[in-house]
Amino acid sequence: MKLIKLTITLDSSLVDSLSDFLIGVHDAAIELSVTDGDGPVTLQAFAEKDVSSIDEVESVIAQVREYGFELAQIFACDPPKITVEFLEDRDWSESWKVHFKPFAIVPGLVIAPSWEKYEPAPDEKVIVMDPGMAFGTGHHETTRLCLEVLSQTEAVVRGGTMLDVGTGTGILAMAAVLFGARHAVGIDNDTEAVKAARDNCRLNSLSEKIEISDRPLEDIESTFDLVVANIVHDVLLELSKDLGRVASGGSLLLSGLMDGNQSENIIHCFVDKGFQLIEKHTDDHWCALLFDKAV
Repeated sequence: MKLIKLTITLDSSLVDSLSDFLIGVHDAAIELSVTDGDGPVTLQAFAEKDVSSIDEVESVIAQVREYGFELAQIFACDPPKITVEFLEDRDWSESWKVHFKPFAIVPGLVIAPSWEKYEPAPDEKVIVMDPGMAFGTGHHETTRLCLEVLSQTEAVVRGGTMLDVGTGTGILAMAAVLFGARHAVGIDNDTEAVKAARDNCRLNSLSEKIEISDRPLEDIESTFDLVVANIVHDVLLELSKDLGRVASGGSLLLSGLMDGNQSENIIHCFVDKGFQLIEKHTDDHWCALLFDKAV
């Protein structure tokens, strides 16, 4: 077995779906080069494969090309361009250390792998995460949008409480606490995500301030100064009744949405439930919506 590296140039709208495919189907780990422009982005996928079998390698490339082409048709963009490279035959965990370095996911917040000693600047905060967790879909535009909003939301910076629905790796809950929230609750119905989020909280010495569980949203009776859900459009609609666990005067941050019909549907849904749209943030085709709940 050797480590193969796929370098994929693609439209930013395809990153989340193609990353999920590579992780779920090929057990790959992902590194995304985040850019400030509107052009294509570069995604690198690393996976162990039997390179002595040309058929296996060609099958992997063909599957990724086919899935990328299907996504490009859905999102009306150019299909991904893929190149493959065989890395040196050495320990898998050591291979990671060449490719992953600390990076600023948003201004003032750095993601650093656990083996890198990173000295933050006075105005920087650091979340330590290993590649399989930190360099997947956490780079997606909607995650960055949520992080940017979290860093400025009064409910967070003034020491409020936060509920993160669909917490995944726990990155939003951890960031909220680092930005000032006094307590956060992260929930997810994926047991692997719950384990990963708990591990990340321990790694960052945040377990005392963050509670991670697989409790269903409908079983949570408390209200929070801020509720965040970075999930997909249809699930946001399904959960709309229970996502309103916002304290009087608190805020609701929703993302995972394409700008346009999806965002308009969500706006209408939550305005009808008594929320007021305060801010709309966009990045490429994606958006995040910040609502306030009337006092």
